[in-house]
Amino acid sequence: LFADVHVTGIENIPPRGPLLVVSNHLGDADTFIGLAISPVQAEIVAKIDLYEIPVLGWLMNIYGVIWIHRGQADRRAIRVIQEALAEGRLVALAPEGRESVTGELEEGTEGAAYLAVKANVPILPITLTGTRNAQVYANLKRLRRSHINVTIGQTFRLPIEEDWRESVHQGTQIIMQTLAGQLPIDYQGVYKA
Repeated sequence: LFADVHVTGIENIPPRGPLLVVSNHLGDADTFIGLAISPVQAEIVAKIDLYEIPVLGWLMNIYGVIWIHRGQADRRAIRVIQEALAEGRLVALAPEGRESVTGELEEGTEGAAYLAVKANVPILPITLTGTRNAQVYANLKRLRRSHINVTIGQTFRLPIEEDWRESVHQGTQIIMQTLAGQLPIDYQGVYKA
């Protein structure tokens, strides 16, 4: 209703997991667009701060998001994510760890690579453009639909080295560069080639 969404690569979504879905995060619409286009239900990782927002927190809790304390080693959330992957489910998160304040890719955190290496699961990269809050809300006020592009890439696995920490560090770079490669240059941020 509020967006004209163009999706490329929907055939790249496997019918079942385990699968770690990684995405850039530009605005509030990202999660709703992802849920609307996906033929497979995913477990969504969200910062616990959103739980405090009236109605939104309640709706997200009903959906069953995995709440995480951002910026710290949240052992409970990590255990829940690992269990979901071990049970063959899809888990979706933003490796930047938050909504971008610049509208471009920011430095990736090591959480996504840690989970992918630890569970040895494939990764599905999804990128969005046109979902910045300023754009979407301005269009809503004018009763115009936002033009949103979603690109779903090919699944891939991270190489696992003998040095586990190096695997996570290199894996983070691979994840973020893969996302950057799916985005127009003005969205690539710190990962511009």
